Amino acid sequence: MKPKLPFQIRKRQLLSLFIFGILIIFSQIAFSIYKKNQQYEKPQITFISPKIEELILTEFNPNDLDESQWKNLGFSEKQIKTILKYKEIVGGNFKSKAQFKKCYAVSEEKYEQLKDYILLPETNSNLKNSTFDFKPYEKKRLNIKGKFNPDSYSQKDWENLGFSEKQSAAILKYKNYLGGSFISKEKLKECFMINDEQFAQMSPFLILPSKTPENLASKFEKKKEKEVVKINHYFDPNELNLEQWKALGFSEKQANVIVNYRDRNLRGSFKSIDDIQKCFVISEEKFEEMKPWIKLSVVEKPKEEKPIITEKTDYSKINLNEISFKQLREFGFTEKDAAGILAFRKKLGGFVNKNQLLETYEIDRALGEKLIYDAKIDNSHVPKYNLKDAPEEWLKKHPYFRYSADRIIFYRTTYPDDKKIWKWLKLKPEFEEKMRLYTINDK
Repeated sequence: MKPKLPFQIRKRQLLSLFIFGILIIFSQIAFSIYKKNQQYEKPQITFISPKIEELILTEFNPNDLDESQWKNLGFSEKQIKTILKYKEIVGGNFKSKAQFKKCYAVSEEKYEQLKDYILLPETNSNLKNSTFDFKPYEKKRLNIKGKFNPDSYSQKDWENLGFSEKQSAAILKYKNYLGGSFISKEKLKECFMINDEQFAQMSPFLILPSKTPENLASKFEKKKEKEVVKINHYFDPNELNLEQWKALGFSEKQANVIVNYRDRNLRGSFKSIDDIQKCFVISEEKFEEMKPWIKLSVVEKPKEEKPIITEKTDYSKINLNEISFKQLREFGFTEKDAAGILAFRKKLGGFVNKNQLLETYEIDRALGEKLIYDAKIDNSHVPKYNLKDAPEEWLKKHPYFRYSADRIIFYRTTYPDDKKIWKWLKLKPEFEEKMRLYTINDK
């Protein structure tokens, strides 16, 4: 049988257990307070947008691009469908940069990025030379509030109705031509500024008789007969301007067509009486009236129009970097193609390889391929640079470098090493290949 522990020892053991228990309790309380006061910061999440690859642009005609080429310009599939649909709406072809810009799938920023490379005029020259500014593809309902008499409408009233300033002025001019009144719905419909859809919208609200009264109709026909101009003096059709053609009895629209036909299609002059007769706005009766009074003088064009070749050129000895305008014309290129080839060569600083000639915008490709097969090339004088040393002006003007010029200039100030700059540019292989033609190989 175990002997009992003395009282003092038992007391000490109990005290130790009590103190140990107190320590455990205090440690739990302290841990709870610490845990409560501990603050956990939420992790900061940063979303990184996918890096959009920079585009290297060259000159292009938006009328020639297919879906994959639009995609290469940075447009989405949805945007491409919108652009192609818009192109069909405006007649199948964009006529100007301004018309292309109006497509709502092309943002302001995107247009600013592309505009210097678009091979279209700033505005449509045909519309510019015309008296009125038509937008046949825009369908717009007229703002008709109730019945009205068009005879009492001012220019502002026609504009409020939905016509443009020029269209409204033309409608009032037509009213004055009729004698100050539209007379009838029938006569108003004859106004070429009002299309069938617009007339259909207006017709139920017009306070005008449907038909022209017989007395007024006969009076109007007599007026038209009275205004026919009879020619009774000699004239040279190559010297007449727009107003002088109108003085011969042609309308402003007809006179515009004749002048454009002479200056553009025939390159400045009628070469024969037959050329005049072929102009579709000159009727057979008008031509017969004009014919006895025509004194035609043909002004010969400069030699470059039809170069006189005294000795045939041996193109196997011709250097594509030295070929002249005259030699290109002799080979068979048109004036436009020959000028385009020389202009493109000048922008490049010279061709490095023969195939570059075929990049010239809209030249006769078959003729171009024949020339590069026949001719030789010497590119020893074509300027080439390291990216770190290339002149800023050269970078910004060269067709292959100009879009990347600012980035090249920025990168080389940070680290002037060609290998690094090429790496940072992250170009598409086809663009880099073109640019490397004009750079000194870095080893």
